[in-house]
Amino acid sequence: MPPIVPILRDMQTDSIDALESKGEAAPFGRSIARMFAVLFRPELKQWRFRIALAFLLTVAAKGLSVIAPVFMGDGINKLTSSEAAAAGLSFLAFFGLFAAARFLSNALPALRDAFFTAVTQDAQRIIAVDAFRHAQNLHLQFHLTRRSGALNRIIERGAGAMEYLLRFLAFNIGPTVVELAFASIILAKLYGIQFSLAAIVTVVVYTLFTIVVTEWRNKQRRAFNEADTRLRGISLDTLANFETVKSFAAENREADRFDGAMQDYNRHYVTIMQSLAVLNAGQELIMTGGLFAVAAMAGYGALNGTMQIGDVTAIILMLANIYRPLNILGWAWREIKQGTVDIEKLFNLMDMRSEVEDAPDAKDFQPKTGEIRFENIRFSHEGRASGLDDVTFSVPGGSFVGIVGPSGAGKSTILKLLFRFYDPKTGRILIDGQDVRSVTQDSLRAALGLVPQEVVLFNDTLRFNLAYARPDADDAAVMEAAGRAQLGSFIESLPNGLDTRVGERGLKLSGGEKQRVGVARAILRNPPILILDEATSSLDSSTEEEVQTALKEAARGRTTIAVAHRLSTIAHADIILVLENGEIIERGRHDELIARDGLYASLWRRQSGGRSDAAAGVLQPQVAE
Repeated sequence: MPPIVPILRDMQTDSIDALESKGEAAPFGRSIARMFAVLFRPELKQWRFRIALAFLLTVAAKGLSVIAPVFMGDGINKLTSSEAAAAGLSFLAFFGLFAAARFLSNALPALRDAFFTAVTQDAQRIIAVDAFRHAQNLHLQFHLTRRSGALNRIIERGAGAMEYLLRFLAFNIGPTVVELAFASIILAKLYGIQFSLAAIVTVVVYTLFTIVVTEWRNKQRRAFNEADTRLRGISLDTLANFETVKSFAAENREADRFDGAMQDYNRHYVTIMQSLAVLNAGQELIMTGGLFAVAAMAGYGALNGTMQIGDVTAIILMLANIYRPLNILGWAWREIKQGTVDIEKLFNLMDMRSEVEDAPDAKDFQPKTGEIRFENIRFSHEGRASGLDDVTFSVPGGSFVGIVGPSGAGKSTILKLLFRFYDPKTGRILIDGQDVRSVTQDSLRAALGLVPQEVVLFNDTLRFNLAYARPDADDAAVMEAAGRAQLGSFIESLPNGLDTRVGERGLKLSGGEKQRVGVARAILRNPPILILDEATSSLDSSTEEEVQTALKEAARGRTTIAVAHRLSTIAHADIILVLENGEIIERGRHDELIARDGLYASLWRRQSGGRSDAAAGVLQPQVAE
């Protein structure tokens, strides 16, 4: 029987694929507006002054950048005028103003960046944490159908886009527009409207060319992102499941699959780099053409006597100052468009609604005796025609109930509905008289303790993994729970004790040791209801006996529901439910079901070699002393 969180390959709807590539892209303006809205969240209130100061410094820097060439031009005019000798050293004053303005135009942005980095980093943190928390709260089906590593890439790329989008829009594109406006006014006022128009036309043509080509490249970027996600997903999935790969001697097959994904990634990367060359060459042609046109007009003005040499120099410097950030503007625009591709996926993730949500008036669950009742429950998984069909049963508080049946009968589905990982299509589930849909999910699950078929651990210490059920527990409480789970002597034998790291998914521990960690968690949590989902089916006989002893301790004095493949583990249950094709076809105690000679009796004979008595040493409920 599959564990409580199986990998349902036949049900996959590929939620992450939907986030990565399906559907229309969000409007550019909406994505940017949502991103800037983060700056006005209450969590960033402390940075309001820095945001305002950064804006003022940016505008001041651009104004100084525009006026600096005028000072240089006036200084040159002083040197080349007929009254140069009488002017004395006055040209130095203009050169000094030029130097000061140029220095400040570059120093102020550096100062701005120094104190504004904290703002962008905090905004990036907030959006990443929000997305991570939202993903954690999405329904179980979403997580069952995700591709390994893909969800992390969406959060990582989207949050990473936050900083450079804010930086480019606020400190590159916006200021460049301001600088162009300042320069156009000064050019028209001091030297002639034709120079202003030439500068504007050049920038407009450059911008349109950049937008058109960038939109073309964004299609390539989307395809590249999909190839990148496939490659990362295959890599992480294969490395995380290396035991399965080795057991099927599939190393070369997985390497070939990785190679195919890498080749696809490389093809898309080459296409992106080729289109980048086209974009850069076109941008350089437009900028050079505009600069040549302005220089030629200024040169003719000097020849005709309508302009001085210093004016020509000032115009060329001013246009060069404007065109210099245009090169950055092109790169920034590409990054912005590519960043919106990444951040829109993050916003799509954050817009997803969970299929299981707390009711607006949900209250905290109030545990009492642990009585459970399923009333006329009907449910089927997405992509399956069959499921639970009108399932009704009651579990008295403090009793021990076994659930058995062939694979696919609906045993694990009952547990998922009890945890409210899903909601039934019809019917209701009551625990201590409270509908699970009327209470908060956190409080409901706090009352349920689970020991799954395979306990998967975090790559952290034994202390972290044992205390995961109750993070505020001290070492004494942790060791007491470990002792009751038959794990105490093992921990004491380790050189580092509770500080021992368990490895990726707990692979440094044996199967029995991992199961006992799961039992210790349940004991430490001390829930009124204990759920055992095939808790010993993957263990050998000697290890199973040790874990069974731990499970007996965990089940003492609480309602226990055990899904079992080995019928001997639930033969002494107060009641046994036998499922087939989503229906309860038999119910009763072990002896009653054996006497009925139905499906349960058939399964028992198959496992026990014809014996009708309950095997010794099986899991039995114990009453708290």
